[in-house]
Amino acid sequence: MKSTLYVEQYGRQIDDKTMQDTAKAIWVEAGNKIKDILTLDIYAKPEENKVYFVINGDFTGSFDF
Repeated sequence: MKSTLYVEQYGRQIDDKTMQDTAKAIWVEAGNKIKDILTLDIYAKPEENKVYFVINGDFTGSFDF
């Protein structure tokens, strides 16, 4: 089964793949390797225009919605 999650608010839209890819890119920019990601938790907060994430329980970051 293929599934895609979309978060929408006020004409803005972001899908789960884009959120994952952006979080992974921030992880790599910080000098880490994709293969070292064990867990990725994503929290979309459209009311703040932000997506927050936690990788491996201790690396945190955010980016605009």
